[in-house]
Parts: sequence; structure tokens; C-alpha cells
Amino acid sequence: MREYLKFYIDGQWVDPAQPGTFDVINPATEEVAGTVAAGSAGDVDRAVAAARKAFVTWSTTPVAERIALLENIAAEYQKRMPDLGAALSEEMGAPKELANGFQVNLGAGQLSTAIEVLKNFTFEEQRGGSLIVKEPIGVCALITPWNWPMNLIAVKVFPALATGCTMVLKPSERSPFTGQIFAEILETAGVPAGVFNLLQGDGPGVGVPLSSHADVDMISFTGSTRAGIDIAKNAAAGVKRVTQELGGKGPNIILDDAALAENVGKGVVTMMMNSGQTCSAPSRMLVPGARMEEAITAAKAAASTVSVGDPNGDSAIGPVVTESQFDKIQSLIQQGIDDGATLVAGGPGRPAGLDRGFYVQPTVFADVKNDMTIAREEIFGPVLTILGYDSIDHAIEIANDTEYGLAGFVAGEDLEQARAVARRIRAGSVAINDGFDFAAPFGGYKKSGNGREWGEFGFSDYLEIKGILGYTPGGDGA
Repeated sequence: MREYLKFYIDGQWVDPAQPGTFDVINPATEEVAGTVAAGSAGDVDRAVAAARKAFVTWSTTPVAERIALLENIAAEYQKRMPDLGAALSEEMGAPKELANGFQVNLGAGQLSTAIEVLKNFTFEEQRGGSLIVKEPIGVCALITPWNWPMNLIAVKVFPALATGCTMVLKPSERSPFTGQIFAEILETAGVPAGVFNLLQGDGPGVGVPLSSHADVDMISFTGSTRAGIDIAKNAAAGVKRVTQELGGKGPNIILDDAALAENVGKGVVTMMMNSGQTCSAPSRMLVPGARMEEAITAAKAAASTVSVGDPNGDSAIGPVVTESQFDKIQSLIQQGIDDGATLVAGGPGRPAGLDRGFYVQPTVFADVKNDMTIAREEIFGPVLTILGYDSIDHAIEIANDTEYGLAGFVAGEDLEQARAVARRIRAGSVAINDGFDFAAPFGGYKKSGNGREWGEFGFSDYLEIKGILGYTPGGDGA
């Protein structure tokens, strides 16, 4: 069993300011997998003070020095990838192939992308007689969730380091193991004292004092829309910059062509990955109404291939993260049945033969109306809803009829048509035929958040823009 009872503050592993721990439950076994120290406002004060002190020097380091540090981190990260993968499976139930593959590789990809962006990033630009300077914003509070731990830590920490900021990271209390190992990686790589600090704990104990702290300049949060609203309120009194990547209910428009069945099948499998615990998942599939039966057949066949079981085995998906999440998903599945949607695959209860662990059947509903609860709420489990459309205009109307706007998807053989549809979806990123790009911006419209991460776009929120007028005497600023 793991035991992490110290925090990483000012380059040292230190005891918490006051006693307190929390247990981490392995969602596959429902047994305690580890004990972790629980932070408090006193720990937040120490970590923020360390970051504030370190900012004086780190903010002025040459770009070459920051690149060298990030490259050192990349080397250490590669060494610890097996440890990170094992921790992921224990803390949030990711199957070993996913945990050791896409989960940890996303973190590595974000790091290599940040290095390449930094090598070519322009921090100063002369325009006429003025100099436009991009400077690090200051001390950043980074609050991350449990569902893609390494990606969501990496996408915040590495741009912050690259731009010259200092930071305090609070991982989710549901996935603290990976955060602890990540801190060990940065320590070994030689991150200067105080530049990176790690605290563990829950929202009331650490998140609230961190997001409301007077010496924090910027907050980057990924998580639920409800929690994001609370964080924004906490930060408002200090007029802090707050960036948020929140919930989603991604539309996946399947175009009316010969590849419909194939694209339906792909959409089902993509939705189920990570047990459906992805804010940008394609959870609302839109198909031509006249071909609903064909879509149902394809979806049912695809769902039957998604095996569920022990993360240490060969299953495609493992459990969902907690008992409370399991109960919420079960309630929404039953709501879909009660509201009259057609149950195509899965349904309430655990999969056959799995009597322990928070396992959910890969579930597909068809003939869903967009006003049904399962089409409106973010379920955050392996549950797909299929809705019919009459025309492309109708599909886009349904796709945009949501309070969310994080991600959208279009699948079809006619690339020009797919491009035209993608332009009309109101979301921060839209993937055509499973497109993927570390350099593309990621973030939300509407209640899915604000700000952008990934690639060079992920640097912007960590920078202040200063205009130095009269930098060149007699220069024309017009």
C-alpha cells in the first residue's frame, strides 16, 4: 500500500502544517490503495510564499535555461513512465494498456510540444516606436482532476515553467499518486526551489485557500462546471486571472454516406475509452434519422467488443473512479430508460461476473431526444446517446443546443462537407475523422470554460502583455 505523507514545498519534502490524511480507494477492488497527507490553509501559505520568493529569479531566467530544464524533465519523465502507469491503474482504474500508453504518453507529448514552442516563442516584438513584451504573470495555482492525470498536469505545469511562472499544484484527491511521482520527477530534474510546489488535499482544505490567496496571480482549473464556478467566485475578490476547462457534452455528427456504419462503430469505441470519463468525449452521436436502424445495429455490434474488467488484465475499459460516480451513472441510465429512449446495449448494474469494483456496462441509447436528461447532462461514464437528424442544418441545430461547447466531432467521406459542418459547431475544438494535434488549441465555449491550452495557445494565459511606449525615440507608433 502506498503512503505519501509529505508535501513538496520550496525544494524540500516537508511535513504538513497540521495532522490529517485521506485514503485512496482502488476502484477495481474497493480496497484502500494508499494513504496521503491532507493539506490545509497553513500549507497553502507556505507553498505560495515559496513560489512568490522563487518568482523573482525564475521569471528572469534566459529561455535557453528553461529549455534545458524542460529537456531534463523529459529525460526523467521517460524513466518514470512505468511508475506513472502503475499508479494510474491503482488510483483511477485505467487498464494497464491505456495507463502505460495513451495516458502517460499524453504527458510526454505535452512536454515535447512545450519545448518546441518555447524554442520559437517570441517574448518581445517591436511595433513602431513601442516594444511589446510578454512577461510571466506570476504565481499560478494549478488545480487538476483525476480522469487524465498526466495530461492535465502536464498541460498546465509545462507552459507555466516555460513562460517563467512559479506554481503550486493541487492534484485531485482521487488521483494523488501520479502527482506525487510527478513532483519526484521535477525534483530529480533540478527544478529550482520554490518554482514548483505540490500540495495534496481536497477542495475545502486546499482548493479554496489556494484559489482565494492574495499572493496567487492566476488560477488554471480543470474539472466540473460547478466547481469551476466556485473557484471563479473565490478568485473574484483578488481580480485574479482564472482559466477553466470544464464539462462537455460533445456532439458527433455522422454524415449520411457509405461509411456510416463504420463511423458509428468508431464513435462507440471512442466514447467508451477511459470508461467514458473524458470531458471532450463524443457523447451525443447524431445520425440521419432515416438510417437510425442501421446505426443501432452498428452501435450494438461495436459496444459488444468493448470488454470490461480488471485493469491489470486485457480489458478495454476498467471501473469508473468512485462509488458515488458509479451511483450517479446508474441513476442516469435508469433515467434514460424511464424517459423512453431505446436501450441498445448495456443498461443498469455491473457487467456479468463483476460483483466487486465500480464497473459499468458499456451502454448505448438510441432514439434519444435532445431534451432528455441523458442528452443534456454530462454523464461521465461509458454511456452513449444516439439522436436522429433530418438534415445537416437540423444536425447542427441539435449539436449546438447545449450549455456546453468543449469539443465536437464530424465523421464522413466528403471532406469539404465535413469541413463546412465543423465550422458551424460551437465548440473550442472540432475533430474531423478522428483528427488529433498537440499543437491545436483546446478549451471551451459557453459553460465549458474559458482560455485555451495545448501548443503555443497554452502559453498565453500565463503571460502578461506590456507595452513600452517611446522605446525607440521618434518612432512612429501609428
